[in-house]
Amino acid sequence: MEETKDKGVVRIADDVVAVIASIATLDTEGITSMSGGIVEGFARRVSGKQVHKGVQVNINNNEAAIHLRVIVQYGQKIDDVCRNVQRNVKEAVENMTGLYVNEVNVRVEGVDFAKPSEQQENQES
Repeated sequence: MEETKDKGVVRIADDVVAVIASIATLDTEGITSMSGGIVEGFARRVSGKQVHKGVQVNINNNEAAIHLRVIVQYGQKIDDVCRNVQRNVKEAVENMTGLYVNEVNVRVEGVDFAKPSEQQENQES
């Protein structure tokens, strides 16, 4: 994003938006982690660019399209969890950056069968 102000130009990097989207996603109940996948690892090596695990951001004319790949906790209603992710990410990015988020696409790439107590132990390690 690039916006001209009275005293200069404000630029927000795509990576900043990706970090905000990632944090908002992981703060959503029912999401256990983000999924990077093989393609993302390859893209990081080839481009040398920082790629945030499970998040792709496209910004055009102060509008953002965000694509997320997530792992959902077993027992959660996937549709509800994904709608909550969409809402949380949209609100967080718009409030923090001033960008308009025109779409948040969520792709569920797996289900985590670990019990909630096991998930907390794994995250603390």
